[in-house]
Amino acid sequence: MINVQEFARRLSSLGSATVTSEDVEDAADEAGVRIDPARGIDAGQAQQMLDHLKPPVPVTGAEIVAAQWPPVAARPAAPSVLFSSPGAVDGPSGPVMRPRRSGPGRGNGRPDSRRSGR
Repeated sequence: MINVQEFARRLSSLGSATVTSEDVEDAADEAGVRIDPARGIDAGQAQQMLDHLKPPVPVTGAEIVAAQWPPVAARPAAPSVLFSSPGAVDGPSGPVMRPRRSGPGRGNGRPDSRRSGR
């Protein structure tokens, strides 16, 4: 279980809008959920409120009231970065990619005399 303020904070972390305790209370009213601020919000109550949110959120009621937040699946995967010296950032090592070109190849369709043996 989590309190109303923590539920609001976690909802805010999922989207671009800030969610307040009053917003959570309004969502509970719309979903027909009775919240007791002294007791907190359990997974079932959270799921009922989440089911009424537009747009839907990418977590379940159990995930949002869990002790670990954010859930592992909701964390964005960040590329590994290695700091080798102050101010320098080295990304993952790999082959350097050349930009792809569109259109005809070099020479604009004319034969290359160096390759044709002339």
